[in-house]
Amino acid sequence: MNVRDELLKCRTRRQFFKDCGVGLGTLGLASLFNENLFAGSGGVAADDPLRPNKPHVAARAKNVIYLHMAGAPSTLDLFDNKPKLIELNGQPCPDSYIRGQQFAFIKSGKPKLLGSPHKFAKYGQSGQEISEIMPHLATVADELTIIRSMYTDQFNHAPAQLFVHTGSPRLGRPGMGAWLSYGLGTENKNLPSFVVLVSGTAAPDGGASLWGSGFLPTIHQGVQLRSQGDPVLFLSNPEGMDADKRRKSLDAINALNQMQLDLVGDPEIATRISQYELAYRMQTSVPEVMDIAKEPPAIHELYGSKPGEKSFSNNCLLARRLVESGVRFVQLYHWGWDNHGESKAGDLRYGLVDRCKETDRPVAALIKDLKRRGLLDSTLVIWGGEFGRTPMNEERNGSTWLGRDHHQHAFTVWMAGGGAKRGYTHGMTDDLGYHVVEDGVHVHDFQATILRLLGLDHEKLTYRFQGRDYRLTDVHGNVVEKVLG
Repeated sequence: MNVRDELLKCRTRRQFFKDCGVGLGTLGLASLFNENLFAGSGGVAADDPLRPNKPHVAARAKNVIYLHMAGAPSTLDLFDNKPKLIELNGQPCPDSYIRGQQFAFIKSGKPKLLGSPHKFAKYGQSGQEISEIMPHLATVADELTIIRSMYTDQFNHAPAQLFVHTGSPRLGRPGMGAWLSYGLGTENKNLPSFVVLVSGTAAPDGGASLWGSGFLPTIHQGVQLRSQGDPVLFLSNPEGMDADKRRKSLDAINALNQMQLDLVGDPEIATRISQYELAYRMQTSVPEVMDIAKEPPAIHELYGSKPGEKSFSNNCLLARRLVESGVRFVQLYHWGWDNHGESKAGDLRYGLVDRCKETDRPVAALIKDLKRRGLLDSTLVIWGGEFGRTPMNEERNGSTWLGRDHHQHAFTVWMAGGGAKRGYTHGMTDDLGYHVVEDGVHVHDFQATILRLLGLDHEKLTYRFQGRDYRLTDVHGNVVEKVLG
């Protein structure tokens, strides 16, 4: 057995994190193995044991930009217009809706129905209904596939976020980006195949487990980059160390490591060599792709981006640059959508509007920019939260602000590009937006559909761990054929 095979056999997640910690060591994830693994358009060699040989079906997309609105936006106030709910505003919710149901915070036996304070209109030739607080997204209405019939098994943030992104509400499963990295590899040997960007007032509740590799080889975990300061901590050389000195020092260290590897055959040494090499390459490649200051003024005007700031606008522009550079999966998290109505900041008339002001313009800009560059057809853009919000006003502790509790039975997500059917609305909820009544899409169905658009069969994309085959969709999920373009 050669050193590389021994490495694959012996390397464990626990060992990796014990030895590597943070910083440049973590950047070596995507280059754990020989550079020849990146030969060809698939990003890794066809016979590599860490991924299937090839896509299972014809791919409509090759990249994903997933815009996760952490905290779960109230899609009843954004995409699912309910005139009946407005008509019944302030009246007690019918017993048939709440009998036997469990809520996160609603305690009253007779919560009151809450119609949206925002107006809706139809946009584009497709007539997509979108709220007035998303005017920029309305300009790309005909690019959207709006799914109004999503539902989930979870109604608390962390488990629901884990469920959406890993297929399980419990810790330890690989993120969706890790599965795609495992299945399809990367198209750029100098960048990770799975990149994460975070903005908003806090990190998502599920934490780094949302982009972890779980039981997959750790080369597939997401690498978090920053839009402000060094893209990765300790990426820059320290004072007095230039690129030439860094190269010479690495050559010397690698020579010593190679001698030790030849002597004892410890796979940990081979790992260290690979990490050092990718870290060196990324010192050039990562700052280059993350430098949005090079973009023309018209692009910054389009996105509302400002170089040097930490913002969702900057992250959307970075997402375009990353997929343009061959990154397979770019995940954006933006926290702040948890509008319970416990304060002005959590009120649907204020907090929700503020989040839309932060995100509406750059999201629409991302779609327009990708389309101009000929990238939208091959890039699947996804927008959504972890669950929905109740049609009832929460009124926590007698609050007079307007807000909604967590709701697992119905919510809306949308997709654009990447082979999704454009200008199409899928599914329907009842008159109050409480239950799905037509073409329901479970979280596992949604995951299966995303994989299909990338050319992967969710039942065949498996990994054997602890004696059984695991997959993103567990033992569930059906592709939603109607949303495929």
